[in-house]
Amino acid sequence: MKRSTSQIKRQTFSRALKGYNTDEIRAYLQLIAEEIERLIRDVDRLSRENAMLREDLDEHNARTSLGPERIATLLRGRHQIVEVGADDFMVRTMEEMASVRLQATETMTALLASIAGVSLLVGGIGIMNIMLVSVTERTREIGIRLAIGAFERDVLTQFLVEAVVLSVFGGSIGVTFALIASALAARALSLPFSIDLGIVALAFLFSAGVGVVFGFFPARRAASLNPIDALRHE
Repeated sequence: MKRSTSQIKRQTFSRALKGYNTDEIRAYLQLIAEEIERLIRDVDRLSRENAMLREDLDEHNARTSLGPERIATLLRGRHQIVEVGADDFMVRTMEEMASVRLQATETMTALLASIAGVSLLVGGIGIMNIMLVSVTERTREIGIRLAIGAFERDVLTQFLVEAVVLSVFGGSIGVTFALIASALAARALSLPFSIDLGIVALAFLFSAGVGVVFGFFPARRAASLNPIDALRHE
């Protein structure tokens, strides 16, 4: 007949307790019970201390991380302000200050871009007028070139190159003055000064583009002249 697991455990426990009297077993069990009770008390004490630490931490965070509304309420109490909307102070967060600075930067960028656009337009119109005057004064020269076999594209290319050279020369002067002014301003304001070659190259590229755009009309006018009428021009 097979014995159950509980019966085997009881018999094993009984054999292990042989040689001990009842008082010794009772004292041993009492010692184990006291140790378990002490462990329970320690766990309960640690749980209470942990809860107290969490409360202290939450209170500390609430005191150190004051929001704008709480700061405003504290200032109203210290300034004895009772009426709504009668605050004599202003509370701003770092996010608001960063947003204001970003808006100011964007406004300044748009202003400088508009000034640069107007400058490009005025410079382009000046280049176009200079090239038109040059075409008028060199009408006989253009007629001679066309009469001896020059193609219209050759005359067109000649005046486009002149317009580009003129605009790039003006752009180089502008870049030089801009670098000098920036260096002086950085030195006066104790700011670091560095040259971005990409921006300089972009400035020259825009100068050349202005020369091509505003020099195309005078160049096209020169290329489309009638050689006979050009040679008769005084």
